[in-house]
Amino acid sequence: MKKESTQGRGRSWLRWTLFMIGLIVMSFGIALMIRADLGVAPWDVLHIGLTNQIGFTVGTWSILMGLIILAISGWIMKAWPQIGAFINMLLVGVFIDLFMWILPTPDGILLKFLMLILGILIIGYGIGLYIAPGCGAGPRDSLMLALTMKTGWKVQRVRGVMEIIVLSVGWLLGGPVFIGTLLFCFGIGSVVGMTLPQCQRFTDFIMERGTKYENLNEGTLRSHHHDGVSEEIR
Repeated sequence: MKKESTQGRGRSWLRWTLFMIGLIVMSFGIALMIRADLGVAPWDVLHIGLTNQIGFTVGTWSILMGLIILAISGWIMKAWPQIGAFINMLLVGVFIDLFMWILPTPDGILLKFLMLILGILIIGYGIGLYIAPGCGAGPRDSLMLALTMKTGWKVQRVRGVMEIIVLSVGWLLGGPVFIGTLLFCFGIGSVVGMTLPQCQRFTDFIMERGTKYENLNEGTLRSHHHDGVSEEIR
């Protein structure tokens, strides 16, 4: 029982580590898209629009909107959101600001397009890495799932309506809507369709490897094997 408990803690630690790495990777991709200055994802259009009109950083608005969204999701579902949603909200906001502080906007249009495409791909891998461990949906996905259950609509329809509303409000606030916005809206589904299976296989491999190292009966090094001599020949 104690061994199973130790293994469970080890697997949990691995899952949450992979989850948080995925959030950091996704934040880096978001910052790349923003710094490319060719249009951003719908939610970032809103965050940047709020920054332009009111102040605060893009990451701060990501956190504040996340809080509002989680409150709405909790009210709809009559339950507290998962802890992963709160970690998602905080880490993504903090790391967006950090990466935006580090990254410059390139001068040439080709470099901007390269940064844009790279950003979308990296966001896809970040999404795959944070979804694969199964630690919970982010604030926006939590709201999408709550509305899906409440309305009975399909996920695609709920997601589409949400993003159209968010994009429209963000655009009215002066958020950047351009070619990058279109590429993200029409391309991110295909990108995640490619990256999620890869990230799932990677996560399963890491989890399986971690379990083997936690299990002393599956080949980990024992203290009496340090010199490579068995007890039979001693």
